[in-house]
Amino acid sequence: MVELLKAVLFGIVEGITEWLPVSSTGHMIILDEFIRLDCTPEFLEMFLVVIQLGAIMAVVILFWDKIFPFQFKDRSKPVIEMDKIMLWMKIMVACIPAAIVGLLFDEVFEALFYHAIPVALALIVFGVAFIVVERRNKGKRADIRNLDDITFKTAFIIGVFQLIAAIFPGTSRSGATIVGALLIGVSRSVAAEFTFFLAIPVMFGASLLKLVKFGLSFTTMEAGVLIIGMLVSFFVSIFVIKFLMDYIKKHDFQIFGWYRIVLGAIVVILGICGVITV
Repeated sequence: MVELLKAVLFGIVEGITEWLPVSSTGHMIILDEFIRLDCTPEFLEMFLVVIQLGAIMAVVILFWDKIFPFQFKDRSKPVIEMDKIMLWMKIMVACIPAAIVGLLFDEVFEALFYHAIPVALALIVFGVAFIVVERRNKGKRADIRNLDDITFKTAFIIGVFQLIAAIFPGTSRSGATIVGALLIGVSRSVAAEFTFFLAIPVMFGASLLKLVKFGLSFTTMEAGVLIIGMLVSFFVSIFVIKFLMDYIKKHDFQIFGWYRIVLGAIVVILGICGVITV
């Protein structure tokens, strides 16, 4: 029962931090320093990735009409909406940089950077980046204000920023792609939506790799922890995504930048004091 309650907590943190640009992986690594699951290192490594499947299903359900290209307007004949096909092609282009580097060097990056201090530094650096970019863009009208306006070149550039998050945990996949999108003239709402959609193949792919690597063999407790974590992250994500889309209609991302800086500083101090493993 205690382990299932821990899974609930991990699911809550995942559901909140996956979509806010504050780094879900960073928060999960930090959370594990204080609330450790009673499991093998191999299961924990897989769990911290696969729990994201719950979060990504929230995106699929909330944005189904925007991402599913086959519409059954006539029961006998489905209509293929080419604008959505093009959107998925752009998403695939944006996935290329992280997919290539992730497949080749995933274990290397985990060994080097999946620790509290590297996470803290990434939190701080991209926190500063959010503040700087938002202040630079203040009063400027975005060039790209619709998903259809995103070109393949724009998608690829956003994908390069996603690569930064794939290398450095604590950067935040959503944070990196949103900062990159803002830098090249994408509006906040479009940057957020494209980031959500980009997460679908990325998270499904990463989760599949982790599951295959783990061996698809679970104890009853491991299966319960994984399922509970994914379910909780799904329901929490539903509310967080809706909140973020409403929030950015009237506000910028600077508050998340300040949050990242404060959290990163706290983690550095705890690491120096020996409270958490560095």
